[in-house]
Amino acid sequence: PLVESGGGSVQAGGSLRVSCAVSGYTTRSTCIGWFRQDTGKERDWVAFIYAFGSQTYYADSVRGRLTISRDNAKKAVYLQMNSLKPEDTAMYYCAADCFFRKPDNTDGWASVWGQGTQVTVSS
Repeated sequence: PLVESGGGSVQAGGSLRVSCAVSGYTTRSTCIGWFRQDTGKERDWVAFIYAFGSQTYYADSVRGRLTISRDNAKKAVYLQMNSLKPEDTAMYYCAADCFFRKPDNTDGWASVWGQGTQVTVSS
């Protein structure tokens, strides 16, 4: 399974790091990603990281502010969030077996999901 942690409340401009503990079957997944979903909205792709080469992909809305990384020895994936904005407020989900639904690598999705951790950014 995937277990997220590290969510919380922060003021705009602040930073937060959320973590995802990867265990069981998902440790063999070649792609781990982060998604987010605000109340009443669709779940949006945020970032992907691949196991081999650590190649990363980001949604345009977060590129330059959010950074995905992984520590294979600790079986963990992280999302470092800087310069946070109120519109970053959402439930953040870790996911495995991720893939792109469009050939231009702009619409990510995944097959295995964690339970989520809430991030709230106040203005």
